[in-house]
Amino acid sequence: MKISDSKFVTVTYDLYVGEGDERELMESATSERPLEFVFGTNSMIKAFEDNLYGLAEGDTFKFTIEQDDAYGEYDDSRVLDLPLSIFEVDGKIDESMLFEGNTLPMMDADGNRLMGSIVSISDSEVTMDFNHPLAGETLHFEGAVIGAREASAAEIAALATGGGCECSGGGCGCSEGDDHDHDHSHKGHGCGGGCSC
Repeated sequence: MKISDSKFVTVTYDLYVGEGDERELMESATSERPLEFVFGTNSMIKAFEDNLYGLAEGDTFKFTIEQDDAYGEYDDSRVLDLPLSIFEVDGKIDESMLFEGNTLPMMDADGNRLMGSIVSISDSEVTMDFNHPLAGETLHFEGAVIGAREASAAEIAALATGGGCECSGGGCGCSEGDDHDHDHSHKGHGCGGGCSC
């Protein structure tokens, strides 16, 4: 079965960033922990899906997504200093959550959900980076399709109720809960694009 809208797709891949000899393996979706998603439901970035369209189980792929078609340029204005006090719960800071490198779900003044990575912590402020972890990067994918079938009604319904967003940490494709092997503390961030967190 070929990949098209409403197909439940399972792929493995290695995601590299950088150019030439400087390429770095950012994350891997393995056969033990593959990326699974319903094609055409806006849970992946469009360019990722465009490169998989029409492939079938057993096919391999290798493609590059430029930053403009991935997560855009890195924006310094998305790095903010926030009062330490907003992270207090019952007057205390939970140090198991508030530490450099951790990624936390936040909400802006308009009620939009965002994921922010902690850059630094001082006595009064927390510096957080709200850029996507792959902002400013060109993405190089190499992988294989290990499954393509019709998605069930329950799988499609789960997306409509928010179950398709793995924001706890990117299903890769990763929407920015990570089921893959990563070299970074961010959750899957390979290709997920449909989730606002």
